[in-house]
Amino acid sequence: MHQPEPRFARIAALIGDPTRARMLAVLMGGQAVSAGELARAAGVTPQTASSHVAQLLDSALVVLRVQGRHRYLRLADAEVAHALEALSLVAERQPGASKWEQGAYRPLKAARTCYSHLAGELGVALFDGMLRDRTLLPEAGELRLSDAGHATWAALGLVLPRVNGARFAYPCLDWSERRDHLAGALATAVLEHALAQDWLRRAAGSRALSLTPKGRAALGGWLRS
Repeated sequence: MHQPEPRFARIAALIGDPTRARMLAVLMGGQAVSAGELARAAGVTPQTASSHVAQLLDSALVVLRVQGRHRYLRLADAEVAHALEALSLVAERQPGASKWEQGAYRPLKAARTCYSHLAGELGVALFDGMLRDRTLLPEAGELRLSDAGHATWAALGLVLPRVNGARFAYPCLDWSERRDHLAGALATAVLEHALAQDWLRRAAGSRALSLTPKGRAALGGWLRS
């Protein structure tokens, strides 16, 4: 008796195509991206990109947002992002740390968006600092802000997210650092606030981020060794 094909087989095949994989990697930045931008990032013609995008939409890996005459794409939800992060983690199990010090990989190792939260060396350092200073406290496998943490982030102008069924804060294993960074609704709010306040800046055409002098002044207490 033949076993039925695993339901993830079709999704795995979709993700495994090099062109679609490059598109999904771009969307891991968490931003809405036009089909034309995806085509350029994947190195294919708009016609070829359209075919791949249609398959990603049909599989519910991405969603479409229409704004006037413009059409934008983004990952369907955090579950898709987490699945891609998990695949990245598996892909980085083999020895090859030296690649992170080379070319375009180095800025991504330093700091990058991981869908909707901060990852890389900076993300890990910020998470470590908030744990060390007891801004974040472990609680039943999750994390919560301490009273001092509430006060500190309020002073920095952060509006804490309202959690409706989503996880507020939890550790997420970073696939370049092999250590945890912060994930959850709090991490999303922190990243959005840091970008809005010009503490972090996005690199053009990349998921890489850079810490500004304003950002170091705001976050430096957590970033000290």
